Amino acid sequence: MNSDEVKSCCADAYTKDIVALLLGDSYHPGGTALTRRLADNLQLAENSRVLDVASGRGTTALLLADSYRARVDGVDYAAANTTLAQGAAQAAGLAERAAFVTGDAEHLPYPEGVFDVVVCECALCTFPGKAQAAAEFARVLKPGGRVGITDVTAAPDRLPPELTGLGARIACVADARPLPEYADILAAAGLRILATERHDAALLRMIDQIEARLNLLRITAPARLTEAGVDLAAAPAVLQAARTAVADGTLGYALLIAVRSA
Repeated sequence: MNSDEVKSCCADAYTKDIVALLLGDSYHPGGTALTRRLADNLQLAENSRVLDVASGRGTTALLLADSYRARVDGVDYAAANTTLAQGAAQAAGLAERAAFVTGDAEHLPYPEGVFDVVVCECALCTFPGKAQAAAEFARVLKPGGRVGITDVTAAPDRLPPELTGLGARIACVADARPLPEYADILAAAGLRILATERHDAALLRMIDQIEARLNLLRITAPARLTEAGVDLAAAPAVLQAARTAVADGTLGYALLIAVRSA
């Protein structure tokens, strides 16, 4: 499968309603609380120009537009997500502060040096061209602008079989990298690391949440799980493998802040 096909599979998966049922409004560990911590570390000011890369249905972008009064552009590979996010902005009365387009993180549809901040939550790990995406983050930032990332970390050579393959890539696991490697990717793009934080407990909480919601849906809506391609027989082993991987340090979750050199 080539990189465009991988992007399409990942993007299509995150447009499905079953993902929202299993993950809730925020499609990443830590939810809006971790998004707020990220925003605080980025020192957002009113009317800061922010780009949310892989903006999904708009949860992060709308939070930044509403609570921080930023002016936010969101870009997502899936046109269906763009439509949903724009509708959510209009419904929330934030259409003048948040706008969404369909585009590729590795070829951002924006000119050079227009944003104060770039955020990317739980998505860099899924990009086939991570170095190219990081270069694009740097290109669209103003000198002195900041990048804020939260993402799954992993030691790829230690992942168990249950956490590899396309399904695990869509779940933000199979192509995740160790925290130092993310830092190196950003540094190679001219983005100097200012701070990193571990938030592995947030990943464990999400695993517990997925298990609880799966168990509920087994009873209340098993047909929806089957239609969505969820392998109910395999799910317990996958979730337990994920827990074990977090416990032994193979999997984790991290926050990174970097700055483009002036």
